[in-house]
Amino acid sequence: MEKKPHFIRREFPPREVSSLSLVLLLVAVLLLNAFLYLYLNKFYISSERAETDPILCPFGHFKLGAMKYCSPWLSCEAINKEVRKLKCVGEGAVKKAFLSEWKENKVVLSQLTNSELKEDFLHGLKMLKALQSKHVVRLLGYCEQQFTILTEYHPLGSLRGLNETLHIPRYKGMNTWHRRFMLAIEYVSIIRYLHSSPLGTLVMCDSNDLDKVLSQYLLKSDFHILVNDLDALPLVNKSAGRLVKCGHRELQGEFVAPEQRWPYGEEVLFEDDLMPPYDEKTDIWKIPDVSNFVLGHVEGSDVVRLHLFDIHAACKKKDPAERPSAQEVLDTYRKVLTLLIQEAAMPGTREML
Repeated sequence: MEKKPHFIRREFPPREVSSLSLVLLLVAVLLLNAFLYLYLNKFYISSERAETDPILCPFGHFKLGAMKYCSPWLSCEAINKEVRKLKCVGEGAVKKAFLSEWKENKVVLSQLTNSELKEDFLHGLKMLKALQSKHVVRLLGYCEQQFTILTEYHPLGSLRGLNETLHIPRYKGMNTWHRRFMLAIEYVSIIRYLHSSPLGTLVMCDSNDLDKVLSQYLLKSDFHILVNDLDALPLVNKSAGRLVKCGHRELQGEFVAPEQRWPYGEEVLFEDDLMPPYDEKTDIWKIPDVSNFVLGHVEGSDVVRLHLFDIHAACKKKDPAERPSAQEVLDTYRKVLTLLIQEAAMPGTREML
């Protein structure tokens, strides 16, 4: 009778293989965490340092383009003599902006258009001087007597044109959830900076609809954002009982915070004197709407929104006191970014562990 061959099945010790895999996985996780720590730590520290010393020039000075040395802000005489207007690139209620040229550098010359709004113009100039930082457009000079301000030019224009910019072939590679989320983080960083500015707690009042908010920010060619228009930036001082009202007309619509709307119903005609004032939490209410626009509709953006759901719900609390601070929103955004980068770099890590 023919014997059937016996096949010897060699079994590898499962514990040794799983232990080795676990060790390699843990090493990979540690290396990833170290990389993330260095990357994010560098990003956050440089961001904080840049708030106090953004341009590496002393107060009242600037450096532009290929300039080796800092120059004092340009005076009336220098602006009149050295700056050449090219064309109008924007006009608002307070001022008109002209693309101009100074020593082969493109700059923006802003001039008052409505003499009744001189105070708004001068307030914007005061804020621009006092708040110079990595968050604020760079001031190059001014002339109070002629109601003129000179600032750095950014060819991509306002944040309102973000989607159109990302369809330009040169910038299509930027159209990712990560890059868009970084812009949203920078937007919240600006709000946090204004709420804890050297002057105190400032409120972005020129923000009654999404388009208006987006027009206040500039998109730089290196895909960072700056706040550009500081004409309507009143100061809140809760300890002194100082609150604000954004203008003297009735505000309507879901975009503005509930406390900014007329509280006495349609049967009572709006009167500015009867309108209660409010604080900086109006800016917090608007964060989810601005972030939703910035995140857009690219692969991964809905995952970001899901992770931000709770903090955005808190931003939309009807009671302003229950909304988080800008710092708390910023902290949450940063934590979500770290988590999403970890998950994108090592998908399935959590399940394997």
